[in-house]
Amino acid sequence: MSLTRPDPSKPGPPRPGLPRPDRPTLAALGGYAAARVVGLVVLAVAAGVTGKDGLHRLKGRWDSVWYVRIAEHGYGYQVTLPNGDVHSDLAFFPLLPALERGLSAVLPVDAATAGLLVSWTAGLAAAWGIHRCGAHVFGGRAGVLLAVLWGVYPTAFVQSMAYTETLFTALAAWSLYAVLRGRWILAGVLCAAAGLTRPTAAALIAALVITALVTLVRERRLPPRTVAGVLIAPLGWLAYVAYVAVREGSPTAYFGVQAAWGNSIDGGVALARFIAGLPWPAALGLCAALALLGWLIVLCVRQRQPLPLLVYTIGVVFVSLVGAAYFGSRPRLMMPAFGLLLAPAVGLARVRTRIAVPVLAGLALASGVYGAFTLLGSGPP
Repeated sequence: MSLTRPDPSKPGPPRPGLPRPDRPTLAALGGYAAARVVGLVVLAVAAGVTGKDGLHRLKGRWDSVWYVRIAEHGYGYQVTLPNGDVHSDLAFFPLLPALERGLSAVLPVDAATAGLLVSWTAGLAAAWGIHRCGAHVFGGRAGVLLAVLWGVYPTAFVQSMAYTETLFTALAAWSLYAVLRGRWILAGVLCAAAGLTRPTAAALIAALVITALVTLVRERRLPPRTVAGVLIAPLGWLAYVAYVAVREGSPTAYFGVQAAWGNSIDGGVALARFIAGLPWPAALGLCAALALLGWLIVLCVRQRQPLPLLVYTIGVVFVSLVGAAYFGSRPRLMMPAFGLLLAPAVGLARVRTRIAVPVLAGLALASGVYGAFTLLGSGPP
């Protein structure tokens, strides 16, 4: 299979409309859906054995509860912990709860079920966008495998929950694909929507801005549509930060809300302390995992991935590691960085289908077992 691809510094000419679902696209969506079905079946079996409600764990646990509360009652709820910390619902961006509220208003479902519908639909949209990015860079087969690998990511069970990861990844993947095709205004609009979904949109905004700046340096000019796309890109993120600032009466209110949740940026100090506090075998294993992560980033660079995809991937990883957030959430926070999986996808694309399929099936099963263990345990993801 040829791995030749277009020059990453020269996005292709704009073309109208979404790409039609061709055979590789259908294979990507089918493979992704099959991976997620395996996870759901494993969860159902494990829930039956343990006597727990697996469906409830998908739509009404951890952050999902906060999103449903916002959908049903709007912003304004907070909890004061025994140590005095205040957790406010203003830490959660508004697009998912807005969609939950809208769907529950037009369909005979509650907001929690609406959240599942949004997440599952967005999962397919994300797999499609991821496939298109991978296919644009390394061909259809690599694109298919990239989408399926994203579906068997260790914390892929979150993709089946009423969480924001699938919605954000769908918007990010299609925004990046729009940039790769030279459709900057569409990329900016999708980026703005992503900015209403998760704070991680800062990485996507950076990808668009840096790509435009590099283009300006190389070509000494920027087309008006590129300028427009870059100006539109941060509007969603800025709008929500401004909303919290006005509501709380402080220009830095949003960052204060996040700090109260323990999500301030500390440059990785909390991560280092966490590792230092582990028993040495666990610390060694975690360091090995971080080394693997670093190696994957090196492979992304060596692959000469397109600049917007590379900046986005590194940005998501960076944001996930330098914060003081609960350590167990970090693999989930990095899940939207699907570019990390491009090197394994290309490697797997070189082997025969009769080998690739059992490998993916095994990964799907392992991901499903880990997901069931986490969801039915104390969590959170």
